[in-house]
Amino acid sequence: MKKALLLLVAAAFAFGCSTNTKNKTQEQQMNVNTEIKQKADEFATFKLTTDLSVLSEKEKQMLPMLFEAAQLMEAIYWQQAFGNKEELCNKNWDEATRKFIQINYGPWERLNANKSFLADYGDKPAGANFYPADMTKEEFEAWDNSSKTSLYTLIRRGEDGSLQSIPYHIAFEKEIKKAAELLMQAAELAEEPGLKKYLEERAKALLTDEYFNSDVAWMEMKNNTIEFIVGPIENYEDQLYGYKAAHESFILIKDKAWSKKLEKYASLLPGLQKALPCEQAYKNETPGMDSDMNVYDAIYYAGDCNAGSKTIAINLPNDEVVRETKGSRKLQLKNSMQAKFDKILVPIADVLIAENQRQHVKFDAFFENTMFHEVAHGLGLGNTVDQSTTVRESLKDAYTSIEESKADILGLWCVYQLNEMGELGEKDMMDNFVTFMAGIFRSVRFGAASAHGKANMMRFYYFQETGAFTRDETNGTYRVDYDKMKAAMLNLSEMILKIQGDGDYETAKKMLEEKGFIREALQKDLDRIGEAGIPRDIVFEQGAEVLGL
Repeated sequence: MKKALLLLVAAAFAFGCSTNTKNKTQEQQMNVNTEIKQKADEFATFKLTTDLSVLSEKEKQMLPMLFEAAQLMEAIYWQQAFGNKEELCNKNWDEATRKFIQINYGPWERLNANKSFLADYGDKPAGANFYPADMTKEEFEAWDNSSKTSLYTLIRRGEDGSLQSIPYHIAFEKEIKKAAELLMQAAELAEEPGLKKYLEERAKALLTDEYFNSDVAWMEMKNNTIEFIVGPIENYEDQLYGYKAAHESFILIKDKAWSKKLEKYASLLPGLQKALPCEQAYKNETPGMDSDMNVYDAIYYAGDCNAGSKTIAINLPNDEVVRETKGSRKLQLKNSMQAKFDKILVPIADVLIAENQRQHVKFDAFFENTMFHEVAHGLGLGNTVDQSTTVRESLKDAYTSIEESKADILGLWCVYQLNEMGELGEKDMMDNFVTFMAGIFRSVRFGAASAHGKANMMRFYYFQETGAFTRDETNGTYRVDYDKMKAAMLNLSEMILKIQGDGDYETAKKMLEEKGFIREALQKDLDRIGEAGIPRDIVFEQGAEVLGL
């Protein structure tokens, strides 16, 4: 049985990797390489470093184990996102093409609607490599299998051609067993009890695909300096159903001084939930009181979080039961965030924001908008109003885009509400509104293929329709209207909270179809950003050598 399962896992997509250069003229090949080089150069290099003197000697000894475990998540993610990495990467590519393949974890451009940038590869399958390439939705939905929608199974065909559901810990047995061993070794060095327990529980979870206890342990650890996120977590990669979680890992070092500043906000979460701009039925749940917020320097990204655009803030766990009972944790990655602000957001504002509003584009506002985006993931409802199912299940493939839309707009509302409550000191909300607008242009450049991209598009066109901003046709810059932006923020927040609470799949899909793409007029403005040479995103120099280990 085990041998048969391993054979099923090995049956990934049958993609040809030949570039057929013999059939192209040298000039044609050079044009392709030049185009790819331009795309690869749109990613600005940034070194992930921090002050390791804040770590104890045993914590420093843990790092190589954590790096190795993270690299194993990287290997698993390649299999989930594409298939056989070596088959693709070991071809005789030029340096730029190889770099772009690594950035995208495959031959499909993540920030350009997942279009193929290598001639011999067609469109990216919506289900990535989580499902058989020839599987239809009708076949999947007619298949009677209790684990087929699990976050932690691969779908493959058996020898008889029937669909099979294979648990991750079996599908990726070699990598999982080694990663679990490394976590247990790191746990032996852990001096902080909460970190020790989490590492032990996470090792067990990897081996069983049962993550509840490790999520609870992660929520309960409070005093650790090293933060290690590892395993199958987000389901953005599965754009067929949104069922399957992809493997990833972050290694982070806590900035205790910055984290101290944020402590008070966690206690305000229940009050924010009660104040949500919607009817009572859509805010009847109470967020867990163990929620906390901390600030970190990232020193390593692996797998899903490193593909295409780079994550700058985290809100976990995703388990609705854990979130309802224990809350969630919001992690702000300060060094990555600062890099995107300096290298991308400010230059974009200089091109597209009205000149006399550019002084409102500030890092503190960018930090707040990003931080409360993560806070907003924990607000609203995890289950539908009628308690029949979870919001995630009811919205199906539309869930991730609607959830990101909620977090974006409700995050801005959180800043507004806290400011109204006097919790943010002396601040000008116009800073957050204008920085938010500039942030849309930064994020829209990621394309409309991802959940985040669709969320940005829906918000942009809603703002446009409601007059939250105007565009100066003479110089192509955008100006925020404070009062209309405020009204749009409140109304869109209410609309999305209702869609989620009602489990209204049809309305969600309609919003995506009407607004979840880049229209021609906006594309011309985005082209101006590219013509100005502004990076699309960042790519990391990272690892033990970068840290001097």
